[in-house]
Amino acid sequence: MEQEQQPIIQVSNLYKIYKVGTTKVYALNGVDFTLGKGEFCAIVGPSGSGKSTLLNMLAGLEKPTKGQIVIAGTHIEKMTERQLVTFRREHVGFIFQSYNLIQTMNAWENVAMPLTFRGVSKKVREPKAKKYLKLVGLEKQMNHRANEMSGGQQQRVGIARALVVEPQIIFADEPTGNLDSKTTMEVLKLMRTIVRERNQTLIMVTHDNHLASFADKQIHIVDGKIWKIEENLHPPDEKCEEDNGK
Repeated sequence: MEQEQQPIIQVSNLYKIYKVGTTKVYALNGVDFTLGKGEFCAIVGPSGSGKSTLLNMLAGLEKPTKGQIVIAGTHIEKMTERQLVTFRREHVGFIFQSYNLIQTMNAWENVAMPLTFRGVSKKVREPKAKKYLKLVGLEKQMNHRANEMSGGQQQRVGIARALVVEPQIIFADEPTGNLDSKTTMEVLKLMRTIVRERNQTLIMVTHDNHLASFADKQIHIVDGKIWKIEENLHPPDEKCEEDNGK
């Protein structure tokens, strides 16, 4: 395989089996797919389908029962917990449904948190955090505390916090689950635009087929198996215009 053809994520024969008494429960039942650098992928399925389990495994938060997960050329299923912590810190950003902001801190301090954990000095981390808040359209809210902001603004802070570490891969678990439909569209477009411009890979878990349609690739998962993989043939911005015109 030529170097430029290397996918950023390769998953093969992935299983996660839980024992409930004497019964085996297959949360993931032989999953295979690849994702390229710069792709926006939605993992979509109903509650209990295995999509969150899959996200947790890709992020190194859960170990597979068997199978392989290769991210940026590294087998993460073979890593120790300490290696996984380092891997996540260096390669991964997270966007959460519940924002996970620290209420007593203002916006830029929340964005700077991952840099603080890395030992980056305040002189460096403050301007960097503010740069990413500008990127997500929050110039005027930099000194606002989390509880002074709307849900949409808090989620934008969450996106800036994920981006500030310049990750190769961003994982978003139901990132618009607490937002109204208008704000959801704004946040989705923002996420998609930013990762495109930076050639980052975004993996979003959602139960909503409409939201999944904004992704370049949709992986539909049911009962721990991939039911189908769809490539999005619509130019997404045209799609947004159509949706807004309804």
